[in-house]
Amino acid sequence: MTSTNSENNKRIAKNTIMLYFRMLITMGVSLYTSRIVLHTLGIEDFGIYNVVGGVVAMFSIISGSLSVAISRFITFELGKNNQEKLKNIFSVSITIQYILALIIVILTETIGVWFLNVKMNIPEIRINAANWVLQFSIFAFAVNLINVPYNATIIAHEHMKAFAYIGIIEVVLKCIIVFLLVITPYDSLIAYSFSLLLITIIIRIIYNIYCKKYFEECSYRFVMDKPLLKSMMSFSGWNFIGVSSAILREQGVNIVLNIFCGPILNAARGIAVQVNSAINGFVSNFMMALNPQITKSYATDNWDYMMMLIQQGARLSFYMLLFLSLPVIIETEYILSIWLNLVPEHACNFVRLILLFAMSEAISGTLITAMLATGKIKKYQIIVGSLQMMNLPVSYLFLKMGFFPEITMMIAIFFSQVCLVARLWLLRGMIGLSARYYLQHVYINVMIVFFLSGVLPIFIFKNMEQGLIRFLMVSLMSVLSTLFVILFVGSSKKERKFVYEKINIVKNKLYNQ
Repeated sequence: MTSTNSENNKRIAKNTIMLYFRMLITMGVSLYTSRIVLHTLGIEDFGIYNVVGGVVAMFSIISGSLSVAISRFITFELGKNNQEKLKNIFSVSITIQYILALIIVILTETIGVWFLNVKMNIPEIRINAANWVLQFSIFAFAVNLINVPYNATIIAHEHMKAFAYIGIIEVVLKCIIVFLLVITPYDSLIAYSFSLLLITIIIRIIYNIYCKKYFEECSYRFVMDKPLLKSMMSFSGWNFIGVSSAILREQGVNIVLNIFCGPILNAARGIAVQVNSAINGFVSNFMMALNPQITKSYATDNWDYMMMLIQQGARLSFYMLLFLSLPVIIETEYILSIWLNLVPEHACNFVRLILLFAMSEAISGTLITAMLATGKIKKYQIIVGSLQMMNLPVSYLFLKMGFFPEITMMIAIFFSQVCLVARLWLLRGMIGLSARYYLQHVYINVMIVFFLSGVLPIFIFKNMEQGLIRFLMVSLMSVLSTLFVILFVGSSKKERKFVYEKINIVKNKLYNQ
């Protein structure tokens, strides 16, 4: 068992490296092209694109729960090594996704179009462009929906190299359309939305070809496996609560901000989301490599290894996010002023708060994976999903009372912490997770690291004038301080010993060359 766990750890590390390679390229291109898109579209059109896309995303409540179910069932059966069941799961998943795509297109073409034209705060002169954005977003969403079983299969098989390369192709295509956007004679907002739809279709075809070539189960045939369908629908039905609460927290609040504050505020939040996506992508890639092992460990009753992955994965996720976020949180104004030609009002505060929210959520990432692995999610989703749903009505209430827009992110952080407590209490009964041990060795550990890491960088920030020199000094001190605190405060003796051994191996290799 120990040798198997060691091989799994190596696979996680290898897959994480491949995904980081993908992330470095996509992050660099995305940050640069975001600047061009914002400049070309303008703040108002950029805000319109973000909030109209949110209307479509609201309907992903229906699809998101099934998408999670597909990923869980495919990964679980891979752990059991049941090839025939895998084929049935894939085929049933494709059938379900086609039906869902049709339902969502109908709903968005009726309710979505009505909501956009009647309820949303869009300038009259741009309502036609907004409707085109909605149409292209609807069909791009439908194509992505059908692609879910293919993506889930690649991740479950841990073929991260393919996932990385296809992701790089996607970001290169997006880079090309951004440069063409500058010279297009057509309406820039409409042209941008249409181009993204074309890229979605191209990527869908590539995934289809790859999966059919390398995975035996990815051959669609109509299957009516009633027990499997019932099991998947039951799982997704309860997971619907969790997915809907997350969508309402993100896109629902975005739409509420549009109603109270207009599209310029959506642009500020959109910038914050871009920064968070770039930084949080590193953690997402790590979790993408880690999650299949947690699910497979549960499927094979490898409890000790599963608990180790849950606890160490949560700490590492937080540390990676802190390492990248700390200099950005401290020097937000300077970074945005250099990155963007136009910095929307409230953007700096939203960037800081959304990164703090991401760190709060990072502590719960492995807990959510462990919960989904069990398949017994009814009680969990009712409690945690209900708590997350409170984000939208509470945010609406505070905005209605005249509070500043940033209050919505503060509310999200508060409920994120409440949900963490609920998850620990529930998982104690579901998988025997010790809440006290987790709080002591994960939560308190990362909180101490968080506060200690920021002391020296903030001191430099407060005692130097804004500029490149201060930014470089803050960034350097953030890196050194975070590494030092993680190693000597956030790591156990066993983990420090492992790090020292790896450093000595690298030293010996360098000396022997």
